[in-house]
Amino acid sequence: MAKNESRCEADASDQVRILRERIDKECPNSMGWRVVSLLESLKALEKQEFDYQSRRSSDCSRLQEEIDELDNMLHSGVDDEGSVKSDHYFQGSNALLDSAKKELATKLRSIVSVKRQLDGVPSQAELIQYELRFSELNTQIQKKLRQTRKHYDTYNALLEIKELMLKETSLLNSISLQFQNAIASADGRTKLINSLEGILNGTQQKLEKVQLTLQSEQKFCDTVKDKYAAAIAEQRQSSSLLKLFQEECARNERLQAQVENEGSEASTVVQLQNQPEGRRNRRWRAYA
Repeated sequence: MAKNESRCEADASDQVRILRERIDKECPNSMGWRVVSLLESLKALEKQEFDYQSRRSSDCSRLQEEIDELDNMLHSGVDDEGSVKSDHYFQGSNALLDSAKKELATKLRSIVSVKRQLDGVPSQAELIQYELRFSELNTQIQKKLRQTRKHYDTYNALLEIKELMLKETSLLNSISLQFQNAIASADGRTKLINSLEGILNGTQQKLEKVQLTLQSEQKFCDTVKDKYAAAIAEQRQSSSLLKLFQEECARNERLQAQVENEGSEASTVVQLQNQPEGRRNRRWRAYA
């Protein structure tokens, strides 16, 4: 039994060492170290649990033997003083047994807590599933964000068109109402001309601002087009490289099959050369 326990401990130590090396290579500074520490603490607590159970079993056996001796002494007729001493000894043994049970229960609770912590750590498959789900959610969020931005841009453009149309309608109504009164006198005509020049300057400034915005948007559009063209070219290059790679892989497989066939034929020839002359002639006649 001791050999089996030492072998189990050695296997567990090897597994922990292999797990540490794998964590150092694959995912340093990650949750894996937490898992390793929890596994080590679980191993230590299980060992302590086994020790306490062994000690408890031995204590129970010893106490049972003492109880049997006391029963024999009581049945064989012992004086009161001896019975009092036996009662005191029995009570002390019961107190030791109760303390051992409490200590064992504490250790068991610690082991259960560590096991719950281990169960709370996600496995590799769960992490992969979480990653895939987060990737899908990110794709959906990006799509929704693009749609929302497109709707906002459309709304802002329509709102600006509406404001310009309202201003144009108000201006035309104002000119229509004041035109007859303005052309009746020289001062009125001068004010009308000045007012129209101010409106024209404001309209030109607005037009220049809109043209600047259009130029910036056109530059951004050209940049996006260039990036798209570069991405398309890169995709085509990747496709051509992938096709070449597949062709080379197929060629490599054919060459390997040819080499294997030539090696098998060469080994057959060597075997025939190593055989006696009579058997060799019969074999060559069979091949012929």
